[in-house]
Amino acid sequence: MVRLFGRDYGKDELLARVGDMAQLAGITSIELADGPERGVRALLFRTGSGFAFTVLLDRGMDVYSAELNGASLNWKSPTGAVNRLYYEAEGTGWQRGFFGGLVVTCGFNNVGNPNVDGGQTLGLHGIASYLPASRVCVETQWEGEDYVLRARGTMRQARAIGENLVWTRTVTAKLGESWLSIADVVENQSTAPTPLQFLYHCNPGFPVLDEGSRLVLPSSKVTPRDQDAEPGLATYAEYAGPRPGWVPQVFHHDLRGGPEGQAAAALVNPGFAGGRGLGLCFRWNKRELPHLWQWKMTGVGAYVTGVEPANCSVHGRAYDRAHGMLNVVQQGESRSFHLQIEALGSAAAIAAAEKEIKGL
Repeated sequence: MVRLFGRDYGKDELLARVGDMAQLAGITSIELADGPERGVRALLFRTGSGFAFTVLLDRGMDVYSAELNGASLNWKSPTGAVNRLYYEAEGTGWQRGFFGGLVVTCGFNNVGNPNVDGGQTLGLHGIASYLPASRVCVETQWEGEDYVLRARGTMRQARAIGENLVWTRTVTAKLGESWLSIADVVENQSTAPTPLQFLYHCNPGFPVLDEGSRLVLPSSKVTPRDQDAEPGLATYAEYAGPRPGWVPQVFHHDLRGGPEGQAAAALVNPGFAGGRGLGLCFRWNKRELPHLWQWKMTGVGAYVTGVEPANCSVHGRAYDRAHGMLNVVQQGESRSFHLQIEALGSAAAIAAAEKEIKGL
């Protein structure tokens, strides 16, 4: 059964009421056409629940924007979804195309600070978010009583002589639901072991993020990344309004996971719309992504927070190698990563997510 407009419908009931399921939900292919975004292919997902989001095929199949009932769920930076041709690999040039968005993928050659490792000069957060998808497959179809929206594509991080990582991403949603799931598989098709750093850079923004918002976590060990974050340790889970001159704070969370490795976190704004509430719940597997990084960037104009599951630190590849924590994939080996993001549009949904997370 599908829940729509306050009641449940079976497949046959819905097909009797519409000529095309796109009347209720679907995926629309578009191409951005203005300014530095020109030429970026994208997919617009609508689930019929009021939840909609955009996947950028030419930017790592990352999720650019998302909304629930007209309320934005993520921060957008002033760069926009610039074409991958504007990628600047050196130093912090990655930021010139960091569009914010609901999900930006960081890796695979580096996550975190620019550094030099093994003779390679590595820029901030790597190239993953700038890789274009090929062999894209878009499906909207009934699977039993579920109407499923799905897109799949393949990307490659490669050199003529060097690494050859093939990345397949599948993004899925369902009619009547307010969540999306991302399934990633990265395979090493080179002839040598290759470093693989991976981080989902999720970027909630106003109005999910606002004065009175809070981060909900299971039991965890919290560590400030550096001295800039130390003053905020006692209040890491609390959020105020935008502050002039704000210095970013980053915290590492070692979460308690469920028996099968389940991990979850939520950013919630209980006071949104007079107490109706608005939030985002993030779910992943700690066996795949053992680290959670929290980025508090709550300055004026740059008012965003990061909820970032990862398999690595955010100090850069050289740091991870020196500290014996660098992930490496062998020739022919694959690694899988999964993330689900649910939009929470009511006080009841927030309460249910909090109960789930605290129960882990």
